Amino acid sequence: MEKKVRVRFAPSPTGGLHLGGVRTALFNYLFAKKHNGTFILRVEDTDQTRFVPGAEAYIVSCLEWCGISPDESPVLGGAFGPYRQSERKSTYKQYADQLISSGHAYYAFDTPEELEEKRKAVPNFTYGLATRAEMRNSLTLAEEEVQALLAKNTPHVVRIKMPADELVSFTDLIRGHVSFDTNLVDDKVLLKADGMPTYHLAVVADDRAMEISHIFRGEEWLPSAPIHILLWRYLGWADEMPQWVHLPLILKPDGNGKLSKRDGDRLGFPVYAQNWTDPKTGDLTRGFKELGFMPEAFVNLLAMLGWNDGTDQELFTLTELVDKFSVERISKAGAKFDFEKAKWYNHEWIKNSAPKKLLPFVKQAFSVQGIELDADARLEKVIDLIKDRCNLLPDFVAQGLYFFIAPKEYDLAAVQPKWTAEKAAFFEAYAMEIKDGLVGAELEEKFKALAAAHNFKPGELMLPLRIMLVGGKFGPGVFDILVNLGAEESTKRIHKAIAAFN
Repeated sequence: MEKKVRVRFAPSPTGGLHLGGVRTALFNYLFAKKHNGTFILRVEDTDQTRFVPGAEAYIVSCLEWCGISPDESPVLGGAFGPYRQSERKSTYKQYADQLISSGHAYYAFDTPEELEEKRKAVPNFTYGLATRAEMRNSLTLAEEEVQALLAKNTPHVVRIKMPADELVSFTDLIRGHVSFDTNLVDDKVLLKADGMPTYHLAVVADDRAMEISHIFRGEEWLPSAPIHILLWRYLGWADEMPQWVHLPLILKPDGNGKLSKRDGDRLGFPVYAQNWTDPKTGDLTRGFKELGFMPEAFVNLLAMLGWNDGTDQELFTLTELVDKFSVERISKAGAKFDFEKAKWYNHEWIKNSAPKKLLPFVKQAFSVQGIELDADARLEKVIDLIKDRCNLLPDFVAQGLYFFIAPKEYDLAAVQPKWTAEKAAFFEAYAMEIKDGLVGAELEEKFKALAAAHNFKPGELMLPLRIMLVGGKFGPGVFDILVNLGAEESTKRIHKAIAAFN
């Protein structure tokens, strides 16, 4: 019987959620939904020194915004809980004890000061095959001394005992056959002095307890794979081991190294899904959501960082991504992050979305600027007029504010050098022609006829009319603007501008 697909996204609640983390969650989600499986959120909070209040709720919020909410989580619960590792603390020591009993792990009593002295004395010191015999641990101390230290509750950790001269091999669903020389892997800590497990022990124990079928995680975890595989074997669970999928890195725009928050700060774009405020410093790091990305566009662009469906298609709904997704189409190579391309995705999603769908996003963008809009029907018409001009959601404010608030300033430099009394007379006359109920084509027809009657070419009058209505050289078709503003507002703006131009 084929194993039911159960996958997990297992972040640590230590701060903002990097777009690489969201992509890992997304690929887990797509794989689960593709195979009628279960997508789990498990919070790996065993490192209490790095725990940040509010980070877990932030992670949940990010996933909800993206539309990739889990089936089981600390919030939702489920049959395999608890879903916070800190709440599973009592379950891990038995496995550390089992590993010690079988000779695959050992107690290490070295103090932090002793380890620091060793690091100073030995360049690139690692605790492992070559050095463990020089350290204070249950491999070098007499059994009586070990028991005495334990009886006195002497602070200690439990380390895995990496075997000598072995090759740990496995099949990665992206990378194929992968091997590691155990001589080059150090003896990682499995259980800390406070009784909390490290990631290495907890992730294996929890993946087994939660019956995880496939492990999707970033390529940066590849060096940990031999430790985890040995733990699956040493604990007697080799037959239950999940399949491995190590995702390619998301790289800096120049391709030189993994994309970091620092890169985003330096280059002027976000790397977090949503705004994150550090509770200790109060520092705000901007996210894609608050910058003005639609969640559908954000998910779409993440999916294309390291995956494609084998065609030239670039725009996918979440449903289409589930339908098309396959591990075989994930690239081994890292994917360069291109912020201009990211904005292109957002522009395409804005352009292709119905005004009604965009309405709440646009109202929020105006609200952030202190402008509350209630006329939804009119706003939908405005959205339809200007959405092709918007890359980010706040662009709707810049591109559409004049529909609701008359311009306070005009681009006089574009008008006054060629402004004449005759042009003023033309616009006074044209203001009389504007009536409610006229469509853009009728207003344009009257404009051209009146221009001819006043001996003007329409082209030399279009720019002044636009600036009268919006204040500058931008916006959709000028006659569409007239229709949307209505006769009373349009004529009021024309008369006000004439006075400013004279």
